[in-house]
Amino acid sequence: MPPFHILITDGLDASAQAVLDSCTVDDRTGIAADELTSIIADYDALIVRGRTKVTASLLEAAPRLKVVGRAGVGVDNIDLDAAKARGVTVVNAPVSTTLAVAELTFALLLALAREIPRADASMKKGEWTKKELEGAELYGKTLGILGMGHIGAEVARRARAFGMDVLGYDPFLSPEVIRGRTADPVDRDELLARSDFVSLHLPLTADTRGLFDGDVFAKMKDGARIVCAARGGIIDEAALLAAIESGKIAGAALDVFTVEPPGATDLIKHPRVIATPHVGAQTAEAQSRAAEDIAHEVLAALRGKKLRWKVA
Repeated sequence: MPPFHILITDGLDASAQAVLDSCTVDDRTGIAADELTSIIADYDALIVRGRTKVTASLLEAAPRLKVVGRAGVGVDNIDLDAAKARGVTVVNAPVSTTLAVAELTFALLLALAREIPRADASMKKGEWTKKELEGAELYGKTLGILGMGHIGAEVARRARAFGMDVLGYDPFLSPEVIRGRTADPVDRDELLARSDFVSLHLPLTADTRGLFDGDVFAKMKDGARIVCAARGGIIDEAALLAAIESGKIAGAALDVFTVEPPGATDLIKHPRVIATPHVGAQTAEAQSRAAEDIAHEVLAALRGKKLRWKVA
């Protein structure tokens, strides 16, 4: 049997490519969509990150394709229905970036509570705005986590270490599992009403798109702060801006946006908003883990072996 032919479009660590040394691997990092469509017919597997869009038309142009591997967690850049219809397996690496995203979430929590970006910016201007920078302590505050998967659980553990009370909501997990992940299980409305800080760890689906709208912000505790390092589109950004400007929400820290890159929107420029360019998984360690995990999973799919992280 000739070796499997694998295409990489968004980069993959050398250690991960070594896992695929029994295959013919083409690294075409940064390839444009039209060129990708013109060559995809020659490949048995495609490995992507978040940049490459695996659309129905791309899949239609790939009669040999057996598996698409996403070197990371989110698969919203892959048309799962079209893949399933064509018998193409989709796998991801859902645990590889857990620690990186959890640590960024906590960094954003701290930065939001203590206004660290504003303090740094003022110092760089030669200012001394100490009296204006009265922040809030995390100790004794309540953190509400929506989505108690791997990342949510790691955030909960860190929050407990800071002396926070932690509430957790996840419609797919039992109260016993949520308690085991160091959060007190509550329904969504109770979490919103009681939490001083809210952290989102939800996938982007038809049910979660635009979930945090004006009605949801109205249910939140006055002066609460919100952090999102999950997926852009979960938060209605216009509604969030209105809630911040009204004083209902004291501030927000966002790593993800409905449109990426979003440009200098009124929300991003707002002084009570911290914005980072979707860097949750951007650590050397996480990228290496994701690459090796997806290389092993794609190879297993090509060889017909049992899969750990089959999405579709």
